[in-house]
Amino acid sequence: MELHPVPGLVLLIPGGWIDEDVGVVEGPFVPSGFVVPLALTTEQFRLEPLGPQHNDSDYEAWSSSVEHIHMTPGWETSSWPDDRSVMDNLRDLQAHADDFENRAGFTYTVLDLATGDVIGCVYIYPDHSEQHDARVRSWVRASRPELDVQLWRAVTNWLADEWPFQRVAYAERADGA
Repeated sequence: MELHPVPGLVLLIPGGWIDEDVGVVEGPFVPSGFVVPLALTTEQFRLEPLGPQHNDSDYEAWSSSVEHIHMTPGWETSSWPDDRSVMDNLRDLQAHADDFENRAGFTYTVLDLATGDVIGCVYIYPDHSEQHDARVRSWVRASRPELDVQLWRAVTNWLADEWPFQRVAYAERADGA
């Protein structure tokens, strides 16, 4: 069943969390013939679809970086990260995997190439406004802040080169790298 959110209604997602990213969606997020990329690899990291298999490493990455994430461009006013449990996080990861499978939104985990550990995430979802085709947010763990600008650049170029969006909302980063 495909959900089409209605203005003024709040959607409660599995695990009891309110989805703050819900907006009015008319038509598919990406064209039916579009082949969604399953990876992006750079010299420092690899993006792959986020799923339940990443739960322990994902939970450790964001829960050790809450203040850092809230200071990351695009996350300043977000209610996440919060104090959810590992099991609540697992439900959240399953919801992201379901969104990916249903082409409703695309969340990628950012993995360290050397260790395979989760070092961040990238979220590609429909935008609330009619000003943008997609809204993108990303974060890296507090122990790897030097990768934030590199991730932003790589994802910005990837979106321009391989995705069908013309207008993307993705908070710019200060060019410190």
